[in-house]
Amino acid sequence: MRLLPWDALPDELRCEAVRPYYEALATKRAQLAGKRCFDIVVAALLLVLLSPVFLVLAIAIKVDSPGPVFYRQERVTQYGRRFRIFKFRTMCDRADQMGSAVTTDGDVRVTRVGAKIRDYRLDEISQLIDILRGTMTFVGTRPEVPRYVEGYTSEMMATLLLPAGVTSAASIQFKDEADLLNGTDDVDKVYVEEILPLKMEYNLQDVKKFSLLRDLRIMLATVGAVTNRGE
Repeated sequence: MRLLPWDALPDELRCEAVRPYYEALATKRAQLAGKRCFDIVVAALLLVLLSPVFLVLAIAIKVDSPGPVFYRQERVTQYGRRFRIFKFRTMCDRADQMGSAVTTDGDVRVTRVGAKIRDYRLDEISQLIDILRGTMTFVGTRPEVPRYVEGYTSEMMATLLLPAGVTSAASIQFKDEADLLNGTDDVDKVYVEEILPLKMEYNLQDVKKFSLLRDLRIMLATVGAVTNRGE
């Protein structure tokens, strides 16, 4: 995982608010390289081991509702690059054209099978493909849609120094995010103005305190959080 020279960063990242985070990462270039190696080896192994699960999910999604197996929404990753994420579809086809980009508890767009998949976060395992492609990593700030990123503060842009992640400390703390948005009249407004800033506090700490050991701890904590949620 390569950290670009400061002068090569996109203009929006080359600011004083981002500099402390960049300097912290610049001292850990060897660990960043190790992070990418870990991503490739573990993602490839898991894709092989989980291939039967992929097949079962694909069949269940197609039988349950019309539409593609994967949901390919545009998201933002390292250095502001845009990519189309791989997620097993848990909502009706073209759901993003029917409401907010954020899902609330009891969202009518979620399919019957999709609700079960979400309970165990199985929709996220298809992002192993994104990890191999290099557009994502196991641990990092969750990839947001472009319109949310456009509202980032200068400091929040520091989260784009690393690739977007499948999980993070913020993901664990806000695993019941949908419940927090229940009953709100303007889901997007509440998410951007209230929830996103709180999540960013965790995300920025993950960037500044990055280490492979910290990543492993977050991955283990994620497994525990998903297991407890499913009970």
